[in-house]
Amino acid sequence: MRMLLNLFILLFVAYLAMVLLVYLVQSRLVYFPDKQLSNTPAMFGLDYSSVSIATADGETLHGWWVPVSDATGTVLFFHGNAGNISHRINYLTMFKQLGYNTLLFDYRGYGQSSGTPSESGTYLDAQAAWQHLIVTQKIAPEQIVLFGESLGGPIAAWLAAREKSGVLVLASTFTSVSDMATQIYPFLPVRWISRFEYNTLESLQSVTCPVFIAHSPQDEIVPFQHGQRLFQTASRPKQFLTLQGGHNNGFIFMQPAWQKALGTFMDEHLASPTN
Repeated sequence: MRMLLNLFILLFVAYLAMVLLVYLVQSRLVYFPDKQLSNTPAMFGLDYSSVSIATADGETLHGWWVPVSDATGTVLFFHGNAGNISHRINYLTMFKQLGYNTLLFDYRGYGQSSGTPSESGTYLDAQAAWQHLIVTQKIAPEQIVLFGESLGGPIAAWLAAREKSGVLVLASTFTSVSDMATQIYPFLPVRWISRFEYNTLESLQSVTCPVFIAHSPQDEIVPFQHGQRLFQTASRPKQFLTLQGGHNNGFIFMQPAWQKALGTFMDEHLASPTN
């Protein structure tokens, strides 16, 4: 009996140590920044300018502004948790073909942006990028599409709940960090120890603009059910597009249909330019 008790205590201590370790290294499980830019829009034949955006807490964000002639609107792009903006240039090509300006920027700690990523920090980054479009580029709020992929989804939704954007797009986005962590680590008390929220569902309850959601049943990272729950929560007008392929290649596999469906939705629901 005493031997069993000692074994139980040993296992319990090991479990507590694992819980503590996960609690302490959460940032490393959420953010995977790459500081090195692998290419630029110019390498894909796109005209662009580099922009420097100051945040309210003193960080400096690096981004690319890709304008088009007689733009239908402007996309503010929020990328996922890995890499940097140089890994999202295909989106720039797509938005140009659709007739939209694009501001693609890196969160703090990513690419050439200063600082270290955090949830509160990414929200400040989102606000700074929004102000850059409104103040510097002089884009009307109702002419802005907030586009979030994966981790960028809850950031875009958070901003859409606070600003009057024209459209919100969520691609391969999860409902919340806690929901994701519960599925990945069912043996851990993740809802007790999580220091991150990124609660897309909660933000969507306050979003009033049209919402477009795209997700793949084959997504191996963010389960398809997350996209379905987000769609159920979003207010009308809204549209759901079923992608094909994995989390990081669904966009590639569905590009023609994806581009057509997204472009039609944005064109229909975005306010017409006033100038």
